[in-house]
This record gives sequence, C-alpha cells and structure tokens, in this order.
Amino acid sequence: MSNLPSWVESYAVRQAAAAAPAWLADTRRRAMERFGDEGWPTAKLEAWRHTSLQALQQQAFVPPSEANGVVAPYGDADGGLWMVFVDGHFAPRLSRLGTLPQGVKLSSLQQALAESPDAVQQAFGVEADGASPAALNLALAADGAVLQLERCAVLEDVLHLVFIAATAGAASFPRNLVVAGAGTRATVVEHYIGQGGQASLTNTVTRLQLDQDANVTHLKLQNEDPQAFHLGALDAVQARGSVFNSHSMSFGARLARHDITTDFTGEHCESLLNGLYYVNGKRHVDHHTFIRHSQPFCTSREYYRGVLDDTARGVFGGRIFVAPGADKTDAVQRSDSLLLSRLAKADARPELEIYADDVKCAHGATVGQLDETSLFYLRSRGLDEAHARHVLTYAFAAAAISRIESDALRNQVIGAIRALAPAELGDL
Repeated sequence: MSNLPSWVESYAVRQAAAAAPAWLADTRRRAMERFGDEGWPTAKLEAWRHTSLQALQQQAFVPPSEANGVVAPYGDADGGLWMVFVDGHFAPRLSRLGTLPQGVKLSSLQQALAESPDAVQQAFGVEADGASPAALNLALAADGAVLQLERCAVLEDVLHLVFIAATAGAASFPRNLVVAGAGTRATVVEHYIGQGGQASLTNTVTRLQLDQDANVTHLKLQNEDPQAFHLGALDAVQARGSVFNSHSMSFGARLARHDITTDFTGEHCESLLNGLYYVNGKRHVDHHTFIRHSQPFCTSREYYRGVLDDTARGVFGGRIFVAPGADKTDAVQRSDSLLLSRLAKADARPELEIYADDVKCAHGATVGQLDETSLFYLRSRGLDEAHARHVLTYAFAAAAISRIESDALRNQVIGAIRALAPAELGDL
C-alpha cells in the first residue's frame, strides 16, 4: 500500500479502533488495501483524463473537531424531515425528524450498524465498487443516513440530509443507504455546505436499491466553500418497473467530481439523470455518468447543463450501455455548456455502446456562448448589456431546473443560484 497518504493512515487507525461487526472490519481492510494499491485516480485513467487530483494529493487533512457553535442551516418553516451531519457525524440536536409513517425507518449509519447489521451489510457495498475514492469512503465511512422503506410504504415529506463541513482542513466520509421496497415512494435531498472557510474534503457515497415499482427522487445540492474538495458517488440499482430521478446541482467547491450510475436489472425501468453546474474563478466540476440498460423495454433520459465563467472548467462524460437482448431500449443523452468568458473551458464526451438491434438511442453535446441576436433583442427592449446577459444565462439554467417536479425543491435550487449570481437576478 505504497500510495497511502500519512493522513489517511491516521484516519484508518481511528476507524479500526471503533467497534464493528467482523464483516465490516474485513470489508474496510480490503477497501483500504485497494486504495493503497491504486492511490488517487490520475489522468492516465480514461474516466479521469480531464480531471486532475494533484492539488488534492498535496493536502494533508486533520480529524474533525467537536462541532462548537454550528447551527442548523435551515429554519423550521422549510418543512420536511431534516437530518444534519457535521463533519460526517450525525448531529441529533440540529436535526428535526418528526414522526415517520408506518413502514419507514430512518437512522444514522452508526445506529443501523448497532441495531440491524445484517440489513446494512446487504446494502453497504464492497471494495470493488466504483473508483478508488469510493473504496476510501467505504474504508473510512464513520456515519451517514440509512433509509429503509418496507413494501408499499410512502414517505410524503421530503427527507433532507444536510452535511456541514465545519472544521477547516478536515475530511469527512459520509455513506448513505436507501433501500426502497416494492411499490414505495420517497424524495431525498442531500445538501453539502461549508462553514470551515478553508480547504476540506468531502468524500461521499450514496447507494440506492429500488425494488419492483419503487419510485425515488434524489436531489443533490452541492454548495461547499470555494477551497473545498468534493468527491461524490451515487449508485442506483433498479428492479422491474422502478422509477429513479436524479438531479445533481453543483455550485460550490474548488474541485467537485460527481459519479452517477444506475443499473436496470428488470424490464420497464425509467430513469432521469438531470444536472446543472455553475463554476467561476479557477474552479473545476466534473460529472461522469453510466446507465446500464441490462434489460429490455427500459427508458432513460440524461440532460446536463453547465455555466462557466472566468478560467473555470467543466467536464461531462456520459456512457450508456445497452446489453445484448435489451431490445426496445429508449435512451437520450445530452450535454450543453454555456461559456461566459473566452478562457472558460468545457469538455464533453457522450458515449453510446449498443449490443442490441431494436433500440432508439441518441446523444449530443454543445458548447457555446450567449446568442448575440437574443442579446440585441433584450437591449432593444430597454435592458442594459449586463442585465440582458444575466437574463439569458438564467434562461439557460432554467431548462435544467424545470425538470425538478417539486416546486419547493425548485425554489431551493433557484435560491442557491441567485446567491451566486448578480443582484439583477433577484427580481426575475
């Protein structure tokens, strides 16, 4: 394990000292061995060719301290269920869980491991899943959220999982598990925000299992500090007739990487992967997706949009795999990037890998600037140039926001965008 950084070793020692079932200790050990052998991904790997972790490798992170002075980031008026984590650890005093409906169980990962370790084991994952950062998460994950829905259970309230990076220079490794039984329905929102003000690392993994006819909507709102590093993985497995909607909204961090995968293991599955990101300064954001059409009669839609300013860079890599026998597959993939400056850069690599004949698949990508004709039209109606540019930029982003069905969730995303945008957008 020659590539194991010294700070990772200290984290591993602390994790090894914690009480854990035998299967978990073995899994963590194998995951740490894998990370030690592979190290952080490099540009030699095709999936990481446009995203360098060199700056991350130069960082040494410290264990998080106690959460003194941290307050809940959202008020009681927002509604829904709120589960707050500070530096990767569940904070009950900041959370508001209310009364759960019948058939719904919600707990922290630590609590679930203590009360029902067998149920956690079947959903926890193995060291071979994902890239090496996912293996590091598995090895060091101290806490996270575990949502279990029994057959036909419905969680009407939105479940908000709030992850606060409160300690400057610390790393956290949340691991969230969602097990949705047959015919269930739920909406989960992950918020990632910062309070440390200095470089921090959030390495997070969320795993979802959707049984037959389950319907889960997942929204990730990433808005950490400008010096933070964010590595996130979202892995979904869908059984027959299930519906999964993913919305990835990335507006913060010095470097953010989002790996999103879904696997159709039964017929008539549906999936929407929708994303929007905004980067300025020298920030970098990367979305990589993989949709595996393993069964026939499945539908997937994939749309990602990016707004880039200054010398920022955005990356999209999307792969749709249609297995032999997956006839009647209907898949669409599209990436669109808007460059607000001459030095901003966007890379897009949409891929279709098809081994079935009777399918309908399409993909495309665009990279461009604001339309001069539209700018002229708005200015002729009395807007100055700056305001006209803001209106067109917001309209470009609105195409992604409109795919979020919930009005409340759309408003949260709009609020996050307006916090980053010039004041003129506040009146739109």
